[in-house]
Amino acid sequence: MSEKKPLTPKTPDPASRIETDRLLLKVPQQSDLDNLAALFADAEVMRYVGNGQPVDRTEAEKALVSIIARWNRHGFGRWIVEEKASGEFVGYGGLRSLFGTPEVVYHLAKRHWGKGFASEMARAFLQFGFNERRFTRIVAIAKPGNAASIHVMEKLGMRFEMQTNYYGMVVVQYAITAEELKSKR
Repeated sequence: MSEKKPLTPKTPDPASRIETDRLLLKVPQQSDLDNLAALFADAEVMRYVGNGQPVDRTEAEKALVSIIARWNRHGFGRWIVEEKASGEFVGYGGLRSLFGTPEVVYHLAKRHWGKGFASEMARAFLQFGFNERRFTRIVAIAKPGNAASIHVMEKLGMRFEMQTNYYGMVVVQYAITAEELKSKR
C-alpha cells in the first residue's frame, strides 16, 4: 500500500518563506483553503482570470492541491500572501510555467486592491525567480482590459512583448530579464 504524499514540502527551501516590507509570502498548506476559496468565489477578483467566472470550493481545492504538489515537485510555485502587521490574507501568487517559460502571477482579495500590494509581492516573486531559481527571463500575461494588472507589470519594469492567444484567451504578454530588474532598483 503506497503512502500519500504530504501536502507541504518535505524539505522547504529557505527562500520558500519571504518577507517584504509589509507582506509575508508562505508556502500554501491545506489550511489555506478557506481563504483561497473565498478569493476564487469573488466575481470581481475572477473577472480577468480564466473564463472570468468565479469558481466553487471544489475547484479552489483542486487548485490548492496542484499548487502544493508543484512546491513538492519543484521547490517553488505560488505563495499565500498575508499582511505582516495583521496576519490578514491578502491573496496569492508567485511563479508558474507558461509553456516552459516562468510566469509571474498575482491575485489579491478585493479589500486589498489599491494598496500597492500587487507590485510589492510581484517584485518579491521576480527577485526569487532570478536570484534563487536563476531564471533569465520571466513573463506575465493579462487580458487586455485588465488595466490594473498591466499597470503592475509596467511598474515592475516589464516591457510589452506581444498580444497573443493562450488557453483560448486573448492576452497581452510582458517580460523582464534579470538584468532589466537589477537596473530598475
